Amino acid sequence: MNKHFLLIFFICCLVVAATSLRCITCHLRTQTDHCRRGFGVCVAQKQESCMLLQIFEDDALQISYMVCQKFCRNLTFDLKNRTYVHKCCNYNYCNFKI
Repeated sequence: MNKHFLLIFFICCLVVAATSLRCITCHLRTQTDHCRRGFGVCVAQKQESCMLLQIFEDDALQISYMVCQKFCRNLTFDLKNRTYVHKCCNYNYCNFKI
């Protein structure tokens, strides 16, 4: 009986791991080069999605920031001559593509 339980438990763990949302992480990416800090992959937890934050100045992209984000919302706002654009998505690695 214990062997059957362990097999079923192992299969359930594999299913959960295979269906988890994966997002790109980068804590500092500039328009001209690759990720400078924090490049990797995060696995979204409950109520998290992939998030991309882009900061524009005079309509030119300055930096990007990518992470798994809890309670993410699509949002755009202006502050001190800069435009901040939050984009949220829910499929694997989508915050690198948007």
